[in-house]
Amino acid sequence: MVAAGSGIQFMQAALLHQAFGAYFAALVDERGWSKTALSGAAAMQPMESALLGPMLGWIVDRFGPQGMIRIGVVLFGLGFIILSQIDSLFGFYAAFIVIAFGSSLCGFFPINVAIIHWFQVYRARALSSVGLGLALGGVFVPVIAWSIQAQGWRTTAFASGIFAILVGWPLARVFKRNPAEVGETVDGLPVPAPPAAGARSTAGPADQPEFTARQALRTQAFWFISLGHGFALLIVYAVNVHAITHMKEGLGYSLAEASVVITLMTIAQIGGVLLGWWIGDRYDKRRIAGLCMLMHGAGLAMLTYAQGYAMLGAFALLHGGAWGLRGPFMQAIRADYFGRRAIGMILGLSSLVIVFGQIGGPMIAGMLADATGSYMTGFTLLAVLVSAGSLFFLLAKKPSLSAGA
Repeated sequence: MVAAGSGIQFMQAALLHQAFGAYFAALVDERGWSKTALSGAAAMQPMESALLGPMLGWIVDRFGPQGMIRIGVVLFGLGFIILSQIDSLFGFYAAFIVIAFGSSLCGFFPINVAIIHWFQVYRARALSSVGLGLALGGVFVPVIAWSIQAQGWRTTAFASGIFAILVGWPLARVFKRNPAEVGETVDGLPVPAPPAAGARSTAGPADQPEFTARQALRTQAFWFISLGHGFALLIVYAVNVHAITHMKEGLGYSLAEASVVITLMTIAQIGGVLLGWWIGDRYDKRRIAGLCMLMHGAGLAMLTYAQGYAMLGAFALLHGGAWGLRGPFMQAIRADYFGRRAIGMILGLSSLVIVFGQIGGPMIAGMLADATGSYMTGFTLLAVLVSAGSLFFLLAKKPSLSAGA
């Protein structure tokens, strides 16, 4: 399941999340659409995820993720096929509604919920392994950029849709609701024998408090984690949408050169994921996340004011490393704090908060770029905001079950 989740994350990152910037640059050149208008399409996936989040969370908790992931893979691929046929901004938005809906059903949220139900002791390690697919997808960005330049964005989109369905469908079939369905146990570890009569039981992972969604909402930790996550995504989504265009228009690099920087960022992201795999179950995840926020801010500042390859390299290493290290911890922290009982609904409710970062990052950067003629003002503002957002993680201490009573 970890390998299948990693594969689907790779597919989405390679074809959509980290490749969107290449489509963005091509459509600005060919169609003359504004950066603000195209940024609105980038906001559709997180907006749909946020609006559907509580409902999807309830469905996953009650019925499991496997059916949802299979439907999502098909819709994701069909959306790209529709994209290859569009001739208007309205058609572009319509295609992205389908892509976004499919991405929500087979993406980060249901895959992570599925993995959380299978791991507890090795949870951070498992989620980091799934995140490795997301990171590796960025390595594929130069291939998408080359295809768009050599074959056109329509051919690239059509081929992406076919690829998504043919590869994603068998991966989606791997998912099972919980270990008991196939005779396994959480973490694959033996179930401990019950203590003898009169013996004192020792605390362990199984003693973790299990919050309901209502109890989680009453804790400060839920809101601080959600706000910190949302502030981080201000930069993640702004970079995914606008970094290539900034390097191309603002810094004078070609699409191919900009794609190489994104590839270096992805390599750093892979390094961050592997570091998280090693340290995630050993150290305080919230402190690590707070440090990553400062790395995100410093990295974006390097990109904004880059004077050469050294500063672009610093951006790639800082932002990519922070993203890879912090990203898988976001769901691991919530599961550590609130347990598995209602984790789907808790993550779904969290999406209503973090969506401001997913939508706000690209929109702030795009609108200020249209208004000022460059990305410097928008990127600088986002770098300051995400650095300040590190405080949210430092304040997000683990709650007791009585705190949510």
